[in-house]
Amino acid sequence: MSAPTQILDHPPATVPPATGLDRGWQSDQSIAEQFGLVPNQPRIAVLIPCHNEEAAIGKVVSDFQHALPDAVVYVYDNNSTDQTMLEARAAGAVVRRERLQGKGHVVRRMFADIDADVYILVDGDDTYDPDAAPGMLAMLIERQLDMVNAARYGAVREAYRPGHRFGNVLLSAMVVWAFGDGITDLLSGYRVFSRRFVKSFPALSSGFETETEFTVHALALHMPVQEVRSLYRNRAAGTQSKLNTVRDGIRILRSIMTLIQQERPLQVFSFAALALLSLGTSLGIPVVIEFLHSGLVPRLPTAVLATGLVLLASLSLACGLILDAVARGRKENKRLAYLAIPPLEPGE
Repeated sequence: MSAPTQILDHPPATVPPATGLDRGWQSDQSIAEQFGLVPNQPRIAVLIPCHNEEAAIGKVVSDFQHALPDAVVYVYDNNSTDQTMLEARAAGAVVRRERLQGKGHVVRRMFADIDADVYILVDGDDTYDPDAAPGMLAMLIERQLDMVNAARYGAVREAYRPGHRFGNVLLSAMVVWAFGDGITDLLSGYRVFSRRFVKSFPALSSGFETETEFTVHALALHMPVQEVRSLYRNRAAGTQSKLNTVRDGIRILRSIMTLIQQERPLQVFSFAALALLSLGTSLGIPVVIEFLHSGLVPRLPTAVLATGLVLLASLSLACGLILDAVARGRKENKRLAYLAIPPLEPGE
């Protein structure tokens, strides 16, 4: 699937109004009445995970309320030690708290708690452009997509450090190689999801690797996805990135390798089998040649090692075949869970 070069400049005027319903601490009806929303219209929820973003969160909430006046904005605070919750509540957001530390934990809680037809996930640091939201929303609804990813551009050095940029390119290339094309900005924190995606998403990670899970979940199940370009700007004064280039980069890399092993076990174990077979053969051939010439095996340890490596290669291939069948069953179950959720029709 080819990605467009830019987002819609003028979103269609037919983008439907929305309501925001939730099964959490307030009833569906009370939230709908609070925001003056029409119950029979598609429901749109803006989800903002936050940790110590008091300098930016008020503006982020206000900007998204202005860009999407019919959406409900939810802020989930992740153990902030500043006034993030007060600022978000003062700006008009529905504020809740997740005590398990890490973005993945917050995403899992938000996806479980909030009931809507369309979900917009964005970071609370005011680096993403809220004016892109209506175009992304219109694209998802009209084209019946399951995910629209905002690929960042125009970032200043302070907002998108070279280490982050290089790591994102490298990790994105690995995902494209393993799961197919469609997403170039693997670590973007600005996405629009369908209800089908959200309610079938396993949400197993605990930290920033959750963004990798988004992409792999969509590509592995061959969901209809699209990527658009969106302006990425500098962080608000007084805030700093929570992403550690080395530590979180290693965690994301490990997550990618784990997902490749889980989703493509035959390829992984076949590669290991080929490597073991090549090494075993290179060690064993001289021993066999010597035996054919002299009838002796003077290098017995080498012969034993070569035999063991060939046996391990056979075992690796067998494991790959078995795990591939298991992975296929898991994929079928995830696909059935996805199909069990009705799509949002463009005309609704």
